[in-house]
Amino acid sequence: MVEEELEEERERRLRAARRVVVKLGTNVVTGGGDRVCLEHIEPIVASLARLKNDGRQLVLVSSGAVGLGAGRLKLHRSRLRDLVTRQACAAIGQSLLMNAYEQLFHAHGVNIAQVLLTEEDFTDWRRYTNLRRTMEKLLKLNVLPIVNENDTVSTAELEYVATGPERVFGDNDRLAALVMSKLEADTLVLLTNVDGLLRGGSKSATTGAAFDEKMVVPLVEEITAELKSEAGGASAGGRGGMLTKLDAAQIAMRAGGTAVIANGTQPGILERIFAAETVGTTFISSLRMAGKRRWIAYAAGVRGRLIVNDGAREALLKGKASLLSSGVVRVEEQFEPQDVVRIADTEGCEFARGIINCASEDLRRAIENDEAASARKGARARVLVTRDHIVLLEKR
Repeated sequence: MVEEELEEERERRLRAARRVVVKLGTNVVTGGGDRVCLEHIEPIVASLARLKNDGRQLVLVSSGAVGLGAGRLKLHRSRLRDLVTRQACAAIGQSLLMNAYEQLFHAHGVNIAQVLLTEEDFTDWRRYTNLRRTMEKLLKLNVLPIVNENDTVSTAELEYVATGPERVFGDNDRLAALVMSKLEADTLVLLTNVDGLLRGGSKSATTGAAFDEKMVVPLVEEITAELKSEAGGASAGGRGGMLTKLDAAQIAMRAGGTAVIANGTQPGILERIFAAETVGTTFISSLRMAGKRRWIAYAAGVRGRLIVNDGAREALLKGKASLLSSGVVRVEEQFEPQDVVRIADTEGCEFARGIINCASEDLRRAIENDEAASARKGARARVLVTRDHIVLLEKR
């Protein structure tokens, strides 16, 4: 789209948005302290109530539980390096968080529901489908769901370094985007303590002082590797940062929706966003990935990796082929039928993901066993991953 058309599309989408997921960052919820910052939260709750009364369906994803729990226990931030301590703080803080929301939303006549999720609610296709049914029923009952990770039993967000199988979500930005994708919401709003995606700015070579202010990027049509390279690091007091917000925005765009990153401490920010004022950074795209393929790309737990030869790689990249057993060079890690696996070239570069039709041990035996290998001529056409269950990944 040309710039003028892009701006018109932005305005149209935001004004017309009927189903919206709003995520509040830790620094918005707590104001950088250890209690709910009513100065920030009360106006946001009032705005959400007004938007709801205007006919919009709303889902709120809220951070802040760990910080609130630590505040109640009077624990110094250094104590939060221990995973179990963070889990305990999350358990205490979640009740404090929901109690605050219950009082604030009740004052506006809005019923709320707590929805605590784990990775398994996304990685398992049946649970992923059940999640939508529950959320749809809550919205139909005119209830506002408030979502967070169930940190008492799930450690994906609390662990500072992910280990083992690849994390589906490790921060509430991505969690909010996955909820938005599953509900096929129109818009994802990420409220933080900065004005949006910032670019530009430079420093003096002699003094190191900034002499060009960074400017907010108002509109983004494509999230490039260059754009991601300029964003990095977690925000103070929070788990995410601008990079996690770009990842979340990318999921929203691939779902055919719109994402907005804006400053949640600004008065009336939500009304201004949906009045299509030029605030924050809006991400829009004309591309849309089908629901099952979005699940493969972003929500499914990845359990193993297949190394494929050049011929198989080329066939997959052309977008018309399934992955056959004859194209697999090596099997890595363990997986079962219907797990999602990485697909990589001989240099180890992952370029696709897909739902595998057989277990790792079965495939490994077929490749490594001489007798099985000699018999593969008759089984070359065996389909390991069908074309409909393969998603090509964007270059990073």
